[in-house]
Amino acid sequence: MRRGGGELETEVADRAAPVVLRHAEKLPDDGTLVVASHGGTIRTTIGRLLGLEPHHWEGLGGLSNCCWSVLGQGARGWRLLEHNAGTLPEPVLGDDD
Repeated sequence: MRRGGGELETEVADRAAPVVLRHAEKLPDDGTLVVASHGGTIRTTIGRLLGLEPHHWEGLGGLSNCCWSVLGQGARGWRLLEHNAGTLPEPVLGDDD
C-alpha cells in the first residue's frame, strides 16, 4: 500500500538494495560500508538483503533516531548481527556548567 502517495516498500528496496550491494562489492575483505538513510529505507533494504518476504519486513521493527544496524556477509549470504543498536551520547559537563 502506498503511504501518502510515496513509493511502495518493495520499490524502496528495489532502488536501495542494489546500491548497497554495488558498494559492498567494492570493499576490501575487512572493509566496512556505512549507509545513512531514513529508518524505513534501512528496514526495507535489510529485509531485501536478508531475503525476507516483504510481509516479514515489519517484523524487523523500526530504527530509532541515531541508531544503527550491523549486517555481515558470510558463505550463506547476509546476516543481521545487530539491529536498532546504540544510544545517544550523554552530555559532557565542563567546569563552567
